[in-house]
Amino acid sequence: MILGIGSDLCDIRRIDKTLARFGQRFQERVFTQIEQTKSETRKNRSASYAKRFAAKEACSKALGTGLSMGTAWKEMGVVNLKSGKPTMHLTGKAAERLSAMTPTGFTAQIDVTITDDFPWAQAFVVISARPVDWPEPQA
Repeated sequence: MILGIGSDLCDIRRIDKTLARFGQRFQERVFTQIEQTKSETRKNRSASYAKRFAAKEACSKALGTGLSMGTAWKEMGVVNLKSGKPTMHLTGKAAERLSAMTPTGFTAQIDVTITDDFPWAQAFVVISARPVDWPEPQA
């Protein structure tokens, strides 16, 4: 069952300007260490950061909180499964919200897709619940 859906579109040029202006301060405020490490190894680091920024916005919408209702940037981080498939790792209030919206007897699953086509980065997040006794999805 679907618990929440979120999407976001981000201008890569805006993230590039923000990185140029605020640099490490912006990176440390918004992105997890895993996201920073991943983005810093990319040829187009601004696009990488923009995709992750869009994913955080989309995730906050799927959680139903937005970023103004107590969910912090670094409580939502894009991580990749061994297959390379992106998902979100939640901590703090974001994890609490996910737990609260997941029905008893179910496990939450967060599916993420991110893409970019200059000057845009886009992300979609779908939060669903599956019965606890269902087998783990293969990724």
